[in-house]
Amino acid sequence: MTERLPWYVLTGGPCGGKTTTIAALNKRGYPILKEAAREVIDEMLAQGKSLDLIRGDPDWFQKTVLRRKVAMESLVPQDHEYFFDRGIPDSIAYYRENAVAEDEELWNACRLFRYGKVFLLDLIDFSADEARNESPELAKRLHTAIESGYKELGYNIVHIPVMPVESRVDFILANL
Repeated sequence: MTERLPWYVLTGGPCGGKTTTIAALNKRGYPILKEAAREVIDEMLAQGKSLDLIRGDPDWFQKTVLRRKVAMESLVPQDHEYFFDRGIPDSIAYYRENAVAEDEELWNACRLFRYGKVFLLDLIDFSADEARNESPELAKRLHTAIESGYKELGYNIVHIPVMPVESRVDFILANL
């Protein structure tokens, strides 16, 4: 496994405020990496595919997202501080939840980079959108599974409680 990089992951189950918090960090001048799954979904929706069709083949979808994450992270400078909307190890939870076989591609990807710190954002009130179709119960299961996946890889996790976005950003920056 590589040395820890100055990369910081914001993670947690669906509807934890990750994207909003990442945007607030970016507004303060910090470089960010957007969520790969959201990019894949948005591209497919733009091609006229439905969310049911996109997610209808969990094996294809999860492997596509994993490969996109690896490609995106491979382009990030390793000597520069970055904040990520999810990290590669999030895929562990999604593979398990969707009964996708955990293969060498997944585990090699999880070992490819070592993040400086992982922040787990507590879930806020759930709201669905065009790319988020999980139930509140599934969001909670994924939240727990995401934390477990990072712990399996030896990460210490910093828990971020529900609070206003700017307070979350201040909390994260104080805990780098």
